[in-house]
Amino acid sequence: MRLSTVILPIHRWSEGQKTWRRAEDLGFHAAYTYDHLSWRTFRDGPWFGALPTLTAAATATERIRLGTLVTSPNFRHPVTLAKELMALDDVSDGRITLGIGAGGNGFDATALGQEPWSPKERADRFGEFVALLDRLLTEEAVTQRGTFYSADEARNIPGCVQRPRLPFAVAATGPRGLKLAARYGQAWVTTGDPKIFDEGTPEQSVAALRGQIEKLGKACAETGRDVDELDKILLTGFTPDRSRPLESLDAFVDFAGRHRDLGFTEIVIHWPIPDSDFAADQAVFEQIATEALAQLG
Repeated sequence: MRLSTVILPIHRWSEGQKTWRRAEDLGFHAAYTYDHLSWRTFRDGPWFGALPTLTAAATATERIRLGTLVTSPNFRHPVTLAKELMALDDVSDGRITLGIGAGGNGFDATALGQEPWSPKERADRFGEFVALLDRLLTEEAVTQRGTFYSADEARNIPGCVQRPRLPFAVAATGPRGLKLAARYGQAWVTTGDPKIFDEGTPEQSVAALRGQIEKLGKACAETGRDVDELDKILLTGFTPDRSRPLESLDAFVDFAGRHRDLGFTEIVIHWPIPDSDFAADQAVFEQIATEALAQLG
């Protein structure tokens, strides 16, 4: 099992760079950031762009993997995103993972002035977005006419450092999204079952996650792929026991062990932010970072 962190882009780089360097020093497998224009309780405070932040992080670190968790079509277009990702993969010398999801309503879903998308349109857009992005990052020139996204002689030379392209970590829980993960993903991402976020139990959450992994397995089987080929990433902080895993080293080891037994290969914890939903004791957080995996065995 691997342990990674999410660093929200809320600090000016003069201060924020210290966190990314510290994440590498602590031995995290990867450090991700949200690709939003604003987000929930942080809407009225500082919030910087994900891709420039990751580019800066790539120059400030040497070993740790970097990525989005997650990018969505809400305000991105595959043609411009592909060019930026190719450059970011180059700057980082092949350390980038693209976490990608369908996105949701609220926050930045209508920031470009569009009307809110229906669930069907959002799923339709996501499918077209991922398929075109895959082509753009693996072919030197792409022309494609889609319902929502098109490309006309879009060139991405010399391509990614990672071949055939940088890995996709596809966030999905529904049938269409899971099929995309099975077809295009090198990893699959979940935050759990949002239906039990407020009133569910840890046991219900484990059962829901087990069900999601079973559905992922079926989607992989339908595409002729072995589900074991995909890394399975749990972004913590959104399950019913969301705060408990960071209360102590023992609590985290117990949490991580139960989810490792489900088949998860990577757990992602939020870097502590005081007076927020992600508040946690920094000393305990760092102890988890440096000691938890050894205790898991």
